[in-house]
Amino acid sequence: MTVSSQVSNRAATILVVEDDERVRRGLQRAFESAGHRVLACGDAAEALRELHREDCCDLVVMDIELPGVSGLALCRLLRAQTATRRLPVIVVSSHDREDYKVEAFAAGADDFVVKSETARELLTRIGAHLEAAERERALQGSNRELAFIADLGRGLLHALSLAEVVRRVAGATYEGADAALCAAALARSEGRRAKGEGGKEDDGLTVCVFDREGTAEEDASLVEVERLRAWLASSPSVSRRVEERGEFFLRDNEHAVEFAAPLRFEGRALGALVVAFDRRADCGQTEERLVDAAAQQAALAARISTLYEAARSASVHLAREVEHRTAEAESQRRFTEAIIDSLPVSLYAIDRDYRVVAWNRNRELGGQGIPRRDVLGRNIFEVLTRQPRGTLRGEFERAFSTGEIEHIEQESQSPDGSTRHWLVSKVPMKIDGEEVSHVITVGEDITARVEANRAVARTERLAAVGRLAAGVVHEINNPLATIAACAEALESRVAEDAYGAGADVEDLREYLQLIRGEAFRCKQITNGLLDFSRARAVEHAPVNVSEVVESAARLLLHQKRGASIKIDVELGDGLPLVAGDMGQLQQAVIILAENAIDAMPEGGTLTLRTLRDADEESGAVLIEVRDTGQGIPPEIRERIFDPFFTTKEVGRGTGLGLAVCYGIVTEHGGRIAVDSTVGRGTAFRISLPAMKTSDGDLPC
Repeated sequence: MTVSSQVSNRAATILVVEDDERVRRGLQRAFESAGHRVLACGDAAEALRELHREDCCDLVVMDIELPGVSGLALCRLLRAQTATRRLPVIVVSSHDREDYKVEAFAAGADDFVVKSETARELLTRIGAHLEAAERERALQGSNRELAFIADLGRGLLHALSLAEVVRRVAGATYEGADAALCAAALARSEGRRAKGEGGKEDDGLTVCVFDREGTAEEDASLVEVERLRAWLASSPSVSRRVEERGEFFLRDNEHAVEFAAPLRFEGRALGALVVAFDRRADCGQTEERLVDAAAQQAALAARISTLYEAARSASVHLAREVEHRTAEAESQRRFTEAIIDSLPVSLYAIDRDYRVVAWNRNRELGGQGIPRRDVLGRNIFEVLTRQPRGTLRGEFERAFSTGEIEHIEQESQSPDGSTRHWLVSKVPMKIDGEEVSHVITVGEDITARVEANRAVARTERLAAVGRLAAGVVHEINNPLATIAACAEALESRVAEDAYGAGADVEDLREYLQLIRGEAFRCKQITNGLLDFSRARAVEHAPVNVSEVVESAARLLLHQKRGASIKIDVELGDGLPLVAGDMGQLQQAVIILAENAIDAMPEGGTLTLRTLRDADEESGAVLIEVRDTGQGIPPEIRERIFDPFFTTKEVGRGTGLGLAVCYGIVTEHGGRIAVDSTVGRGTAFRISLPAMKTSDGDLPC
């Protein structure tokens, strides 16, 4: 076997990082002779510049020993960045040492090759890794294609006219391929006129075009009809990629490439699916396969539509056409069932005797973990033992009796303790007659949607309260100032014996103190409102979160709140900087710390920590404020960030602290989360996005 037969046939771009110029040139010649494009550099810094400058690099070959930054450090850096995380890396060395190999693979290298006089082994390894990467890309494209086919198959299942077929196919392909324009055209039988709702007939063609705004146009004037008809007349058997503007099928002056797929059935071109892209790079192999798959389904759907119309109009051939269409419909049904079986939702169905008649793949592999063969035919109450039998029976009985779809939101606890939200839909199904024969249950994980809706609702509440506060604070402050000033003036006159002495004067002195004290307490509340409603202009300066926490801890010690509270400060090393306002971030930390101290009336430990987020892809920095206090009950946990909500007694809190803290963190582009156990304590975590340098690294 020759070396060339073992290497991937696809020409690739290879980055060679080698400080020895003689070796570097030798590798460059060997790779170029194998048909690859080579980028060569002598150190890690130059390699990073090449990777940022190049749109595409398929593989990196680097020496383990490089000047300055070593090859292992460069490999770790590539694995830490999203853009190069999956880039194949081969480490080469002049030494066949086991510790070198172990360190290379630990750093994230895909292979380790010992240098030799020839590059035969290295070329073979390169070919293998390029083929593996190509297979991974093909698998990703296949997953996208399968999802698209599933959606399109459901849409075409009930398309019984040519107009419906072209509209559904054009719309689904426009969205699925992320195209600039998309047109579907089907030729009608001679002497027949289409009467569908979508598409407009023109010169024997039923056409639907989705324009740049995503609007379905029923106008064939957007298509070069004669050019398209001439191409279909040639009975094309394969799709066509068009890059010459003079050969385009769609009338548009902006797109750069078209991909046209014939809608073939039984060796005949029934029509065409034409998709336009603004950039040539947007029309890759995945998009081309997607369009081809859509054309195949459209051809089948068009054929079914034609048979259906023919069966209605030609009674003499009714039996044969119905049989033909039934066979194709059964094939389509089996295909649709296979698609539904692959949907990322939990689905099962029961009959009127509560026996399980369907149990999809996701249900088989879900939380129940029961194989399909062990479920089908069994009573549903024997299978779903974790749910209350009475509640479950009531849901099914309502579906059977009313025949209406019911949507139920449920919560469950994950093994890690987090709460998951589910949307469970009970869908009645009628097979024969008007009576509901089966009930389909579909469960969809809507945790992300629920959390997003709650975040939006919380933000809207904060904004509404802020607008209200801004409008009334100044109106309240002036009367409060007058009341306080008058009370102080009267106290002064009482102190000067302006009213003499006696029990009534003592009562007056006590009442004036109460008036002044309550006026100042109202003043504190309005000041809190004003601070909450005031727009905070965040100056995006580099901030070290460890310095923020350190200064906040010093302020807390000077306040001498909670004499029996121990304050621990744990600062992470080498944390990236964040962009924001140091004073506002310090205010947020102090608010959380003061609440923590109030939650430990009998004493405890307040811990302030800074650390890097465990999720390396997020690139976030965390500030954690943890106490060993009373904890937050689950029933009020979702309300703690609402303005004016407080569990403290009257006079000790306004309920604005956490709302202000939430606003500060949000304005810095961060997130705040809480983890609490009643009786054990609470931990608030502020997550802030780290700043990045121009080369994508995180500054420290």
